[in-house]
Order: sequence, then structure tokens, then C-alpha cells
Amino acid sequence: MLRTRKETEALEDQTLAPYAAHSALTRGRRHPEPAHEHRAEFQRDRDRVLHSRCFRRLEYKTQVFVNGTADHYRTRLTHTLEMTAVGRTLARALGANQDLAETIALAHDIGHSPFGHAGEEALNELMADHGGFDHNLQSVRWVEELEVSYPDHPGLNLTWEVRAGLYKHQADIPNFLVDGHPIGPHQYIEAQIADVADDMTYSAHDVDDGLEAGILTEAQLLKTEAWKRAAARVKQHYGDLPEAQRLAAGIRALLDMQVEDVLHHSERQLTRYTPQSPEDVMRCPERVLSYGPEMQAIMRKFRTFLFENMYWSPTVEKANTEATAMMRKLFLHYIAHPDVMGRKARARIEKDGLWRAACDYLSGMTDRYALDEFHKFGLVVGP
Repeated sequence: MLRTRKETEALEDQTLAPYAAHSALTRGRRHPEPAHEHRAEFQRDRDRVLHSRCFRRLEYKTQVFVNGTADHYRTRLTHTLEMTAVGRTLARALGANQDLAETIALAHDIGHSPFGHAGEEALNELMADHGGFDHNLQSVRWVEELEVSYPDHPGLNLTWEVRAGLYKHQADIPNFLVDGHPIGPHQYIEAQIADVADDMTYSAHDVDDGLEAGILTEAQLLKTEAWKRAAARVKQHYGDLPEAQRLAAGIRALLDMQVEDVLHHSERQLTRYTPQSPEDVMRCPERVLSYGPEMQAIMRKFRTFLFENMYWSPTVEKANTEATAMMRKLFLHYIAHPDVMGRKARARIEKDGLWRAACDYLSGMTDRYALDEFHKFGLVVGP
């Protein structure tokens, strides 16, 4: 027997918490479409993101190490998939809408430029007099305008809930509206889930890559409270292990203890405020989904440790400096010679202006395509 959309929506009504977003109650799409016979609205959104070209390009975009450096380092795609798994765990445990939380997680980084956060900073500097660049806002731009998949509307035409969830920092802006609806002072719970799942995932898995690269050592990690607690868990459960197994178990323990803390703290918050709708979650005096105060302080110090010992390490810094220098040169080449940009980018110049069209074009590239373009035009780094 086939399950209809109506039956899926009825199942949501039976199983989701009252504060969760329900597919049948979506605020809709910017361009109205008929409902699907079998798929609920957030299921359709998830599938649209998965099938998009901008999502596929994440496979060849930097997480920490420039893509192609080694086989096992995370890329934007593997980071996104791991983050999505954590988001589904949180959503399932809290009775939130798993399809919606997953969709926001899958789409959250599709606006990222080549070469990770260093590339984002470089583009933001280049665009300082032309509106700047922020990968979260660029993700919205891709799903609303830039992705070309349908004949009757631009973008992917996702539901309001997904698009609002991609405005990661704008919820803090008073009276910030998406299609006439406020998204603050706090976002609904599925967007909060995607946000915290992002932090959890890179905190654990970037350590894994740092150990693999030889940038981080177990001795360094043991100076942090976060890793001490993770190591103690491993010791308690497994006793003495060989180094490789001990470190792998430590990564899992680091992630597990974050998930457990967020779930327990969020349960207390939900009990305290008893939200009965997504709007109630958004109007709560504080976020309902977050680390508890103690874990928040521990993870803040751990991220400082990662910046000082990994992200700003000579190995990573050197590769990022070289890559972003090439990206700056390539961007200015497009500004000087817009005719060499792709056909779709050139077509947007009249509407969006040359600088924004060049920014969209370059930010959408994978690492390797940007490097290929740099060498194709015979560009060199330097004065």
C-alpha cells in the first residue's frame, strides 16, 4: 500500500512535538506549486537540495585542507553529510521534524567559496565596497536565484522554513523578515539543530583531520578539558587501547558528549518554557537548543585551541595564503575581463552588476576549478 502525502502529514501530527515544524503548516514557497501526491513539503525540499548542482560541488571544496591534499581529509561535502547525521539524531530525540532539520543542514554550506573560510574572508574583502560576502547569505542566494533547475522560477523554490533556516546570523537582527515573516529573536528548533550540529561536527572531525595531518598530537589535545573528558570516557569503556584505536575512539567520545549535553540541556529548556508551536520557540527569552553553560565554556576554549594549533598552523596557513592569493588575482582578472566568465555569469551583469556577478561566479567554483582557471589565464601570484 502506497503512503500518500496526507498520510505522511498525519503521521507527523501523531509523532512530532508541538513545537516542531509540521509539513502541512508550512508558510509555503515563494512561487506557489501544487502539492505532491506522495512527498511532504520538506521531503521535496531535501530532494531538491540533494539533486542540485550547487550541492554536488561541495565534494571539491575545502573544509580545512585544500581539496586533493590527501584522500581522507574532510571536504565540504563530507562535513555536510556528517553534520546532517548529527542533526537527524538531535531532531529524532527531540521530536523535531527530521526532514526539515536535514534539509537545512544539507544546504547550509552550498554558498561557501573555494578554499574554506580563508577564501570567504578574501572574497569579503574584495567585495567590501559592493555589499560584502557571507557564505550563509550566499547559500540563500543559490537556492533563491542562482541555481537553474526549473523553467518557471529561479532557484529551487524551497519552503519558507528552509530558506529562513539558512539565515544563520540574521535572527539576531531586530525585525528581520523573510517574505514578511520574522525569523527571530531566535530561530525555530530545526534551524537551531542545524546550527549546533555544525559546531559539534567540525569540533570533532577537524581534530581527526589534524591528527591525520600530524598538525595535532595527543599530548597537545590532553591539555584541553574537552579532550581529557573524551579520553576518560574511552579509558572507562575500553581500558588501554593502541594509539590509533584510542584516538579514533576519542573523536567519537568528543562528539557523543556534545550531543548528550545538548540534548539534556535542551530538554531542561523545553520543560522550562513549554513552547507549543514553532513560533513559541522563536519567541522564547533564550535559545532552547544549545550546550549547557559548563560544556559551552569547555567547547569555547577547545575551539580557541583549534584556531591556535590547527587553523592558524604554518601548514594550513601557508596553503590558505597561497590559495587565496590566487583567488584574489582570479577575481580581479574577471573584473578586468568579464568576457572570460561563464555565459550565465555574464548574463547576470546587467541585473546584479559586474562585481556581484564575478563574486557569484567565483564563489560557486570548486577548489580545483578555480585553480584550473588561474593557470588557464596564465596568472601569477605577486605584484
